[in-house]
Amino acid sequence: MKYTTIPNTGIKVSKICLGSMTWGNQNNEAEGHQQMDYAIGQGVNFIDTAELYPVPATAELSGRTSKIIGTWLKKSGNRDKVVIASKIAGGGDYTAHIRTTGFSPKAIKEAIDLELERLQTDYIDLYQLHWPERDTNRFGVRNFKLDTKWEDNFNEVLHSLDVEVKAGRIRNIGISNENSWGTMRYLEESKHHNLPRVATIQNAYSLLTRTFETDLAEVALRENVGLLAYSPMAFGVLSGKYIKGKADDNARLKLFPRFARYSGEKAEEAAKHYLKIAEGNNMTLAQMSLAFVNQQSFVTSTIIGATNIEQLKENIDSIDVTLSEDVLQQIEEVHQVIPNPAP
Repeated sequence: MKYTTIPNTGIKVSKICLGSMTWGNQNNEAEGHQQMDYAIGQGVNFIDTAELYPVPATAELSGRTSKIIGTWLKKSGNRDKVVIASKIAGGGDYTAHIRTTGFSPKAIKEAIDLELERLQTDYIDLYQLHWPERDTNRFGVRNFKLDTKWEDNFNEVLHSLDVEVKAGRIRNIGISNENSWGTMRYLEESKHHNLPRVATIQNAYSLLTRTFETDLAEVALRENVGLLAYSPMAFGVLSGKYIKGKADDNARLKLFPRFARYSGEKAEEAAKHYLKIAEGNNMTLAQMSLAFVNQQSFVTSTIIGATNIEQLKENIDSIDVTLSEDVLQQIEEVHQVIPNPAP
């Protein structure tokens, strides 16, 4: 395994982070425990969860993923061996079953109270704001109409998180699905008011979704905010299993076809080109896709997810793959023709 440090902290984390959003729905508790046991045995020390998980988000299942991690922590006694990241759900209809009070001081305290209970721990290493509370253009929608009624509350949110940091209940903070303006607002507020500084940003990044490179990559590098890249396999599209017609019946896009972000015609076309490059260079598409993300200078850790141990092994083993300049050039040639087919 390879390791790095969460920016501006002394916390060492594996370059591969174990994602967990299938546990409690596609995977049961025993399978979640099995995945954590295997990953820790391979040197992974970083686990990401959220109060929203598992996905798809429902009132019935909300928080079940973290409960599975909590029972594993209690059973294994491994709390001091792992770095736990979690998230408070942002606003909007998708999270209304959790709460409708956004990132208010009461909401942040309540969310941390409940998550610590589920995780059976007294602290969270990295606590993230899952989605911007304000209504903003999260997926590159054309002709998006900005909500001008939202009132700026960055300072209040950071003050609430500061209370939790000083109490020792969370150690560091991060953001997720944020844009450049929001990221810089958090950084400026922390700098001018001596408030907790955002250490990481968890956004989508893969061969099919490279919009992070347009401006957020510069923010990440110049401001030292590490990307925790989620969906590096594009919901399994970059495993090649859907292209080859080998997806199991419990594959995510078969169970939940509404998750169509990476399933468009252009995305499938690009994936086919990437599959040809991978196989032409004696790699699986999964290995090449993850190695591409792992090698980016702005990436602190790549969040992988799997529904079985075979997938997990292949994903973790990608850390030993280094893409040559020739392979990277071939990837760029596809990207020039089909750029960001799944923004």
